[in-house]
Amino acid sequence: MSDRPPLAVATWPALGTTAWVVTAASADLGAARAVVAEAVDRIDRACSRFRPDSELGALRPGAGAVPVSAVLCQALAAALRAARLTDGLVDPTVGTALRLLGYDRDFAQLADRGPAPVLRVGPVPGWRAVGLDPARRTVTLPAGVELDLGATAKALCADQAAAAAHAATGAGVLVSLGGDIATAGPAPPGGGPVQVSDDHARPRSDDPTVVIAGGGLATSSTTVRRWRRGPGEAHHIVDPAAGTPARGPWRTVTVAAASCVDANTAATAALVLGAAAPAWLRERRLPARLVDTAGQVVALAGWPADRAGAPEAAGR
Repeated sequence: MSDRPPLAVATWPALGTTAWVVTAASADLGAARAVVAEAVDRIDRACSRFRPDSELGALRPGAGAVPVSAVLCQALAAALRAARLTDGLVDPTVGTALRLLGYDRDFAQLADRGPAPVLRVGPVPGWRAVGLDPARRTVTLPAGVELDLGATAKALCADQAAAAAHAATGAGVLVSLGGDIATAGPAPPGGGPVQVSDDHARPRSDDPTVVIAGGGLATSSTTVRRWRRGPGEAHHIVDPAAGTPARGPWRTVTVAAASCVDANTAATAALVLGAAAPAWLRERRLPARLVDTAGQVVALAGWPADRAGAPEAAGR
């Protein structure tokens, strides 16, 4: 039995997944949840590929410099920063590739039937094609460029929501959006326990638990958002150099970093890198847990080895 005091938790469906808000005291939970829900609604209205009224969906490639909201501007800046830091391993111009693969609606609405997916052969347009002017808050997209901010926008929202909830309540807050986890304020005694799983919505009893006292934690996986059409199968992690689903030895990568958006950027980049991912993560001193397709686990840069019993700190 754990001697950790019970935490206050609120959950609800959001962004095609599940939002979690955790505080140490139940008195802070209602206000924290309200702040997080507002942040989630803002990012969804700005960045969704699937809402007919989203700002991202209204962007027209080839239309010149288009004014955007502060929310979308920040999300685009985060996506382009991720692309720059990963040398294009994480690239927001994968929108067309995902659409051609069949990921053209909310994942819950995808059906495993129909013709084989049309696979894009060749690189995506590339993040340098996106012209963002933060000072004027405008974005320019060349003709044929479609954006997808899935690798960064949800994680950015988790970071911003946790910070806003802490500012509003003064309490320590943990926010999880589909497994993209951010913290702000003082951690609960002993840290915040997080179970690490291939599928955050269906954890297994033997999945390890770690604790985080600050920063962010994110898991990227090729096992959950998969779909089949005809004889073909696809997943949502696209290799920008090929325009097709990333192929490599890892089914899941979890990374701890100073922020959730940095953690998710690194986890996604690692799946795209494949066999070269451990060296890339070690070079950046990012604690990480990689699980290969056979279920073998590789722990890096201080990530605790999987074991039964009390959780250990994941770092950052």
